Amino acid sequence: MTHSLPLQYDVSLRNHNTFGVEASAHVYLPVTSASTLEVVQRDAALAAMPRLILGGGSNILLTRDFPGLVLHMESKGIEIVGEDDDATYVRAAAGENWHQFVLWTLAHGLGGLENLSLIPGSVGAAPIQNIGAYGIEIKDRFHALTLFDFATGERTTLNKTECMFGYRDSVFKHRLRDRGVVLDVTFTLPKKWQAVIRYADVANELAARNIVAPTARQISDAVIAIRTRKLPDPAVIGNAGSFFKNPLVTVEQRDALLTRYPQLVNYAQPDGNVKLAAGWLIDQCGWKGRTAGAAGVYENQALVLVNRGGASGADIAQLAASIQADVAQRFNVQLEPEPIFL
Repeated sequence: MTHSLPLQYDVSLRNHNTFGVEASAHVYLPVTSASTLEVVQRDAALAAMPRLILGGGSNILLTRDFPGLVLHMESKGIEIVGEDDDATYVRAAAGENWHQFVLWTLAHGLGGLENLSLIPGSVGAAPIQNIGAYGIEIKDRFHALTLFDFATGERTTLNKTECMFGYRDSVFKHRLRDRGVVLDVTFTLPKKWQAVIRYADVANELAARNIVAPTARQISDAVIAIRTRKLPDPAVIGNAGSFFKNPLVTVEQRDALLTRYPQLVNYAQPDGNVKLAAGWLIDQCGWKGRTAGAAGVYENQALVLVNRGGASGADIAQLAASIQADVAQRFNVQLEPEPIFL
């Protein structure tokens, strides 16, 4: 059965991860449709291999060669699949570039995803991580997704509840990890659109442009400008965007820290916890702009770890561990990485 698949062996993944670290896949297979996954699932040798589902490669840190099968999602397609009084429903294939998809929705006059402009990665990876920025998360605009289940060989539809979204979290990091592959995602884009501009960065950028009542496109332009200033282009400097999650602490922990650090950047959450700005914590420990070998911390944003050229995944992991240790020692706060280490 495998002879019909375009399998490649010992393939470099350097151009398939945004950190640009060198690692190879024992077996590599581009996936443009679910039928490819069905063939893999029915083939005993392929089905038994360790599997890595790869999209834009913006949420992984490859610390070694991958000993199994890398399935690289390259499926394409965007379409409006329905509407009702409240929303327009848009479906995108897993292999679509996330930012290009956001621009497509805006070009079709559909607001709702503009705050998530310029986030690297693919559409299929977006719900796994429940990506978010500037006051919006995927779960706020999510309708459903189609999943290929390797355990059964079936395609199933999961709604928002079944995806169990949390902060940079979902069922795909737990019960369905290494079991399912996202084939496509359907988003619900509100007809009664309202601007979400409660984050100071966005409000300040719009004010600087003398925009009082912004359109979705204008918010997108503002977010793109902010992210371009803060974050390096992975095509130029290897990185995975924000490397650490913003830690959640109790009100009591926050208050204790405020007595020692009055400038502590913190945001109250609906569940009663408090989110701390990981970038601020790292900055206070003196890491911004520092370099450890070929790995470093970006000079414009302490939350971003970079490959300055020739760094291995292990180099970046070691740098991350040093930062975690410093933040834990100084603030008694544990930082958790966003990317998956492999």
